[in-house]
Amino acid sequence: MTAPALTVLYDGACPLCAREIGFYRRWRGADQVAWVDVSQAPDEQLPPSLSRRDALARFHAVRADGSCVSGAAAFVALWSVLPAFRGLGWVFRPGWATALLELAYRAFLRVRPRLQRVVTRRPSPFVTVRAANSGDPANRTCRNECS
Repeated sequence: MTAPALTVLYDGACPLCAREIGFYRRWRGADQVAWVDVSQAPDEQLPPSLSRRDALARFHAVRADGSCVSGAAAFVALWSVLPAFRGLGWVFRPGWATALLELAYRAFLRVRPRLQRVVTRRPSPFVTVRAANSGDPANRTCRNECS
């Protein structure tokens, strides 16, 4: 078995995050990505330099070389692996472009809690998220800021 091209760390307990990851997992090339739900993963699946709290706070990815990136850089890494998104990965690869995308990502993190409420009211065409203590997906909330 070959090592994945990328490992994506996401909060599967967050409906917004789960919906977004469900979207990416449908694309060609997603089988080359290891998808790790940080909300359920054992500590051994997290990079040693990354706490669970930090992993839940932002979108993270671990490249094949072991380097861990977060936020905009993690999206660029993911887009670079998925053929349908390689153009985006190429556009945002230069440092200045990633920095601009990071500013947008940080702005998104500030409005994400409001978006979270909207997402939990609508069923996802990509993934169903169920609350641990309830069959109602709308009861699910994010633990921290997530992408």
